[in-house]
Amino acid sequence: MNRKLLTILLISFVIAGGCAFLVYRIVGARIASSKPVLTTKVVAAASDIKLGTVLTATDLTTSDIQGTVPKGAILKPESVIGRGVISDIYQGEPILESRLAPQGSGGGLASTIPDGMRAMAVRVDQVVGVAGFVTPGLRVDVLASGVPPGAEGNQGTETKTILQNIQVLSAGTDIQKDAEGKPQQVQVVNLLVTPEQAQTLSLASTELRIQLVLRNPLDTKVAQVQGTAMGQMFGEQGGPAKVGVRRAPKAAPKVFTIQVFNGSTVSEEKFRSPEAKQ
Repeated sequence: MNRKLLTILLISFVIAGGCAFLVYRIVGARIASSKPVLTTKVVAAASDIKLGTVLTATDLTTSDIQGTVPKGAILKPESVIGRGVISDIYQGEPILESRLAPQGSGGGLASTIPDGMRAMAVRVDQVVGVAGFVTPGLRVDVLASGVPPGAEGNQGTETKTILQNIQVLSAGTDIQKDAEGKPQQVQVVNLLVTPEQAQTLSLASTELRIQLVLRNPLDTKVAQVQGTAMGQMFGEQGGPAKVGVRRAPKAAPKVFTIQVFNGSTVSEEKFRSPEAKQ
């Protein structure tokens, strides 16, 4: 057979194979796109929902999720109405079981407290509250500063870490009365503590000045921290040494002795220097 004819046939087969492959890909893509996509309707938030809110029908909507449904997703709105929210939920976000309080526990801060724990409110200011950066879910350490029993003055002031790795439940403002009975806004932080920690925190907040220290939520180690006294900051247990003027001791006055000879009699006479007389 002519070599030229074989070359033409080979090129024709290659072109035909390429065209067939392209047609197969195009037809396959159209067939795949025409298949119905399986979706699941789940209950979602119709608007931003704050912690402690008791869900109503107006707070809920539905959202279609393709593929795998998130673990704990709610399928029926009737099963979440009347339950409290224990974590902020944002608009369009699916509502999960882990974000809701148990059925019948109601709403508010009490529904977010686990069994065996307590929520304790601590009055703070912007500095004590880490300049407003303490938000629900973060972890803090609690420091207490004051004068221990038996110490005197400011030199006896000590600071000690009394609680570590404490969860913040909520942070906000409250209306309280001052010493004159006038209402004023104060910063309040609710901390999640055990009953024993609640007693320690109550005593410290009543008798001492407390300070919140923000920590990394992933850092759960309890550090062995010793208390710090005011005197230790200056390198002495008794505080800084007093600075004064030390006078040099006076020099002893000079005394001159003169022997007087009177015949066979010898006597001595003592005289002070003129400077000693001044």
